[in-house]
Amino acid sequence: MTLHFERTGRGPPLLLVHGLGGSLRSWDTISEPLSRSRELIVIDLPGHGRSQPVSGRQTIAAFADALTAFIEAEQLGRVDLVGSSVGARLVLELSRRGVGRHCVALDPGGFWRGWETTFFQGTIAASIRLVRGLQPVMPFLSRHAATRTLLLAQLSARPWALAPETLLTEMRSFAATAVFDDMVHELATGPLQAGTASTPGQVTIGWGRNDRLLLPRQAHRAQAAFPNAQLRWFDRCGHFPHWDQPEETVQAILQTTG
Repeated sequence: MTLHFERTGRGPPLLLVHGLGGSLRSWDTISEPLSRSRELIVIDLPGHGRSQPVSGRQTIAAFADALTAFIEAEQLGRVDLVGSSVGARLVLELSRRGVGRHCVALDPGGFWRGWETTFFQGTIAASIRLVRGLQPVMPFLSRHAATRTLLLAQLSARPWALAPETLLTEMRSFAATAVFDDMVHELATGPLQAGTASTPGQVTIGWGRNDRLLLPRQAHRAQAAFPNAQLRWFDRCGHFPHWDQPEETVQAILQTTG
């Protein structure tokens, strides 16, 4: 299969993997400062943006296979990996498989337990139904701090401070992702993320202290699964550190990847 991607910047290659329902535009908040010292390869995951979906079930394993094939096809070799949410889980899975080099995983999924699984599935399913229904008025809603706060309270600790274009781009991408519902089902019913004590390079697991989707308690489980990883907390930060704390996120990425 073919994954849509863009390259920008100069320096050692850095692969950026967005989260569920997003696109390569999800990284626009930090792409410019990262591109000053790194060549960025930003992709659309299968079934997202301009990439075709994988055939069959939309599982983490299938997505990881697609990313591995992409890295091989583009001859990226020991590329450094950065991911957010589902993308963070995917880069951890690649590291577990020995793919790539250094790895930064921002609020990765796959470490929930018990009622947390139901909470994730139920809240994200309700949110996407709302987002789809509000698409005709989304440009209006995105322009006002109060409505940005209502729409993104689960994903951002400071939604009123986000740029209107950030909200509009993400909400349109969420609504347009045809594999969204199938992925939510596979994530909630599929296996949890496996770990390893041996990875190709350094691993940083970042977590927003105010993440209301993947609760902060899950961060310690992620670190236990990857015991060589450094756990880095982002204060005043929700599910997406590159939204709420973009400068600190850039710093964490560059520190980990050298």
